[in-house]
Amino acid sequence: MGVPDRPSRVIPIDALRGGVMIVMALDHVRDFIHRAAMVSSPTDLAQTTPILFFTRWVTHICAPVFMFTAGMGAFLWWRQRRPKRELSTFLLTRGLWLIVLELTVMRVAYDFDASLRDPVLLLVLWVLGACMIALAALIWLPTRALAAASILIIVLHNLLDRIRPAQFGGAAWIWNLIHAPGAFSVGGVLVIVGYPLVPWIAVITLGFISGHLFLMDTAVRQRRLIIGGAVLTIAFVAIRALNRYGDPAPWSARQTGVFTMLSFLNTTKYPPSLAFLLMTLGPALLLLAALDRSALKSTNPIVVFGRVPLFYFVCHFFAAHVVAALLAVWRYGRAAFVFMNHPVPSMGGPAGLFPPAFGYDLWVVYAVWALIVLALYPACRWFARVKASRDSWWLRYV
Repeated sequence: MGVPDRPSRVIPIDALRGGVMIVMALDHVRDFIHRAAMVSSPTDLAQTTPILFFTRWVTHICAPVFMFTAGMGAFLWWRQRRPKRELSTFLLTRGLWLIVLELTVMRVAYDFDASLRDPVLLLVLWVLGACMIALAALIWLPTRALAAASILIIVLHNLLDRIRPAQFGGAAWIWNLIHAPGAFSVGGVLVIVGYPLVPWIAVITLGFISGHLFLMDTAVRQRRLIIGGAVLTIAFVAIRALNRYGDPAPWSARQTGVFTMLSFLNTTKYPPSLAFLLMTLGPALLLLAALDRSALKSTNPIVVFGRVPLFYFVCHFFAAHVVAALLAVWRYGRAAFVFMNHPVPSMGGPAGLFPPAFGYDLWVVYAVWALIVLALYPACRWFARVKASRDSWWLRYV
């Protein structure tokens, strides 16, 4: 999903992206087949368990890393002696392509149906594409100005939390797209915005600025990554402990120490709060520093998946949905064909159409996740070789 940096790959960046993509699949498999996912959120402390909470929480790192590494990839692609105008054009067309995929191919992956009877979901590919379109213009700003704007947006955007879409009347949908997740109707079709633009735009531009790190001496880069990661992580603990700013959902003491800790970690993802981004980007930089010091082979699964992120992303969604359908047929027989051509309830489908207690235990989620990741490795390795051996323009978009 990030910008390809062919012909010279930066293995640590690929590995970080690929590692979180493996983790990402766990959350999406859970969405499709976990029984509790159909009726509640895994971060609802009134209903969750510690293992279910952490099954979801560990995947929080994924979206920030996708966005951040996409920005880094854009910078490194440009630094391969390409004109900035070429980069701007590519980001624009790549961003439009990702939005088209979200509205077409991913609708089939989510729903097994491209009809307009089901909600249109604006999720990861939509926001990544929109942020690439924005980055196409923002790369023309002076580096220091872009860095300052990125940091200010990430730090201050929670000041906008009090502004509600309803305050804009008929233009409420604009605020849904910009900052407040929600739903609106277009020609009778329900559109659900899961990922508004702010502050994701600031994350991709910050990644673009951070691409400079990979022009530095290795020791200097690793030291700065460690310092930066540690500072962000400590800042998360400090800001969250103060409990006054940085997240619209303050933490509170709970019935046990474990659930108090869960409350502390239960930061807001939609849109990502300051606390959420500090909690995820800090460890991500530390992981990147560790990967930068590792001698990873090109056949390592995290490197392979990180080199073909869009291919993996689309395939793993189809795989998760297919497995969910097969499990339903195995359990419910031919009756499964009545409801499995709709989105599952966790993806906005009609809960009344599905059998009571539809879904499976958490251990099944982990088993299916492992099988899907293992099954995708050969296909992704093949496609990575194709991308490395050919110079076709269209491969930049897949």
